[in-house]
Amino acid sequence: MAVYLDNAATTRPCEPAVSTVFQNMVEDYGNPSSLHGIGIKAEKNVTEARKSIAAALVCDPQCIVFTSGATESNNMTIFGAAKNYGKRKKKIVVSALEHPSVAEPIKYLEEKEGFTVTRIKPSHGGTVAAEDFLAAVDDETCFVSCMLVNNETGAIQPVRKIFSAVKRDFPECITHCDAVQGFMKMPIKAAELFADVIVVSGHKVHAVKGVGAMYIRKGIRLAPLLLGGGQEKGLRSGTESVPLIAGFGAAVRALMPTMKTAHDNAEQIRAYLLKKLSKIEYITVNSDDELCSPFITNFSVKGIRSETMLHFLEENDIYVSSGSACSKGAHSSVLTAMGLSDELADSAIRVSISRTTTMGEIDLLVNAVQKGHMSLAKVKK
Repeated sequence: MAVYLDNAATTRPCEPAVSTVFQNMVEDYGNPSSLHGIGIKAEKNVTEARKSIAAALVCDPQCIVFTSGATESNNMTIFGAAKNYGKRKKKIVVSALEHPSVAEPIKYLEEKEGFTVTRIKPSHGGTVAAEDFLAAVDDETCFVSCMLVNNETGAIQPVRKIFSAVKRDFPECITHCDAVQGFMKMPIKAAELFADVIVVSGHKVHAVKGVGAMYIRKGIRLAPLLLGGGQEKGLRSGTESVPLIAGFGAAVRALMPTMKTAHDNAEQIRAYLLKKLSKIEYITVNSDDELCSPFITNFSVKGIRSETMLHFLEENDIYVSSGSACSKGAHSSVLTAMGLSDELADSAIRVSISRTTTMGEIDLLVNAVQKGHMSLAKVKK
């Protein structure tokens, strides 16, 4: 049986999500903008999902906008904010740890639209300092972005401390948080995060691919990327994907009651993994011991390139990754920003667990890594 430890890339959809998607494909298949009964039923299902996402973020359902996923949400936020708030102030402050769906749009604004970008580097442990952000933000800054949990190392960023300080001194500055790897894994209260926009994704929390959501604080104006029928408060025109949205809501409702239990279990699993890794001399753990989500652990296997080890593990029916799934094996900008050597960065493995991961699966992983190191090191010689 396969050992799947790449949950930061995507998760297996839960049964409530799958059954809800199916129901909304074959029964409640109406267009939510239609005024007849079938359309009204579809609209009701979208509304129910909106309430579920809002409940998880402890916010008003009217602040939730559905999209196709985190990439669209991040792009909409960055370009939408730049258009509406970046006419006079053209400086952006962002962590150097961001997912490509944040880093690339900001790079575009820097190279094509004349924005000045300050990238805040992390410590060796993978976290940025709130003080560094505040020192970089000034009267010319229109946009500040920092992710909640890093997708490669699991490092938890001091988002609340950063954004509260920014909002205190520069209240007009737009604050944006990619919370994809933190959503449904740790408590998130929108108001307490001091973020104007929070982005989450369905397929990271046992819903299906192709759906995401944004929390947009009341009063924040973002220019839409798509124009058309005015769905989702005019920010995301186009007929809503009711099956995917309803499935997202169903997954969140199913997970919410056991979120703390799942987190506690993940902490035990991670502690077990770290204990086993600590006994292996050629392994270096790149994730911080304390300021880290228990769902993600990054480590390097000295002398063995990531891709080589990944293929060996796959041959043994164990599935992990070398970093962000979107990087497709490219050199990690996150590990480089953390100051890791090329040797460590090129041999990094990301293990990301779910609420169903067992100690036995961790044993299989560690045993396979040791077997792989022994076998591959001989081949290398």
